[in-house]
Amino acid sequence: MKDHTAPTTAPTTAPSAAPTDEALRLVTSRYPHALGAILGGSAARGRATPTSDLDVAVLLPDEDTSRREVIRHDGRLAEMFLHTLADLTKFFAWDRARRRGTVLFVYDQGVPLLDPHGHVARARAQARAVLASAPPPLTPAEWERGRYLLTCFMDDLTDTPPADRHEQLALADSTLREAAHLLTAHHNAWTGIGKWLPRRLLSADPERGRALLDGHQTVAEHGDPAPLAAAAESLLDLLGGPLREGYTQHWDV
Repeated sequence: MKDHTAPTTAPTTAPSAAPTDEALRLVTSRYPHALGAILGGSAARGRATPTSDLDVAVLLPDEDTSRREVIRHDGRLAEMFLHTLADLTKFFAWDRARRRGTVLFVYDQGVPLLDPHGHVARARAQARAVLASAPPPLTPAEWERGRYLLTCFMDDLTDTPPADRHEQLALADSTLREAAHLLTAHHNAWTGIGKWLPRRLLSADPERGRALLDGHQTVAEHGDPAPLAAAAESLLDLLGGPLREGYTQHWDV
């Protein structure tokens, strides 16, 4: 099977000038002390709409503080990922540990806005090295818990009467999320949330990912849980089978 863990290092479509110019104006006006900045997200990939927000990573001097800010600039919403130079390596490690790599992908696939000292170029090289190392594997306990949770969600989804639509839809969402967590981990691939969940899922495994997504859509549109339950059970069979009786979880209180 094709290796889907390696990141794409360049956007397929050149971004429009407008989001890039907007992002640069934002950085220079609000963070005049910035050591570098990069535009990520849909704007960097040439897929921005007039209402798309801007995802901007900004490198700050060490006397500042690392944080995330959501602001509005010139009428457009912007999510700002602000990191000091000293904190960036630690943040990249944390971003990898949660297996989503959100900011790692901003640096990998983004468009540099400002880089007078070469800090952004070095951060991009570091991000790409972290992405190439792939997310950390799940521990045996995490695999068991994931199999148990997916089994529970799948069983409850199958047992829920179609008339209980709110419960059915909630269980379909939980089934899809846990299945995506396990399937991407099985392929040692990055996962995602929101709109990135289907993108990462299809990238990791087009066939099984599509079966899960189509099954989830069938629940939403027709109230039929069978295709999603079948896709979840097929995934569980790949990972050692459903896990019910015999599961033990130890807690450290």
